[in-house]
Amino acid sequence: MMRSYEAEIDASGRIQLSEPVQIRGPCHAVVTVLESPSEDETDKMLLRFSERSLSQDWEKPEEDEAWAHLQPDR
Repeated sequence: MMRSYEAEIDASGRIQLSEPVQIRGPCHAVVTVLESPSEDETDKMLLRFSERSLSQDWEKPEEDEAWAHLQPDR
């Protein structure tokens, strides 16, 4: 049976599993390294996704009407 566990690898290559693992003796493991994006890249990605999904609501005429009182020049 194959099971997957989440883990973190520190800068020196040590692997720390996120939860205890119960095994019945020696076994093999495959480690897949997932590159973590920088905080700046993550923020930019979240902003792009948020803007894309929110723009559907922002572009509705009802939204313009709802916020018109904050734009006195209109």
